[in-house]
Amino acid sequence: MTTARAEILARVRRALADVDEPDPVRDVPVDWEYGRPLGTADVVADLVEKIEDYGARIVRVPAAAVPDAIVAALAEMEASSVVLPPGLDGAWRAAIEAVAAVTADEPPLTASELNAVDAVVTAAAVAMADSGTIALDHGPDQGRRALSLVPDRHVCVVRVDQVVSAVPEGVARLAPAIRAGRPVTWISGGSATSDIELARVEGVHGPRQLYVVLAD
Repeated sequence: MTTARAEILARVRRALADVDEPDPVRDVPVDWEYGRPLGTADVVADLVEKIEDYGARIVRVPAAAVPDAIVAALAEMEASSVVLPPGLDGAWRAAIEAVAAVTADEPPLTASELNAVDAVVTAAAVAMADSGTIALDHGPDQGRRALSLVPDRHVCVVRVDQVVSAVPEGVARLAPAIRAGRPVTWISGGSATSDIELARVEGVHGPRQLYVVLAD
């Protein structure tokens, strides 16, 4: 054993000399629980601010006005063709079908077919205010992962009761889907990246445009 190693181990032994409890969890209890809310004064206002910081569009409307808000979002983004997940709300689907060509993902569309569609409209699983992140767990109203990654525009409907303070709280809500083996897609604004010269490129790994409809 080297002198340095012996000295390190001797210091560890001296530091542990007065420790009677071998279980570190009992020896140093931590009063903390994963997934605990941050105590943010207004999580919805925080989410709106963060999403706007990312350059995404967000509107807050009553739940009954969601179909009209989706139609307005598609018009603003100049989307004339839309792919919809199979479990999307029927009222939303009817409003979309009245203004755009709707493509079903049954049977699953190829990547090339999805790339030819202007936009996708989905619901969400949870939104985390502290980071401005929306997560999809790809339930029936969100569809498979490719739907939210390939089309160039994404209209995402988030309910106010799905907004939590931070990522740990959001992960706690996603736990059932994760345990079931479903993928989770994390969305923080429109897709963008930059190279070493800071040249910004949008749409590299997801839709360039994100439009969030926040439903009360």
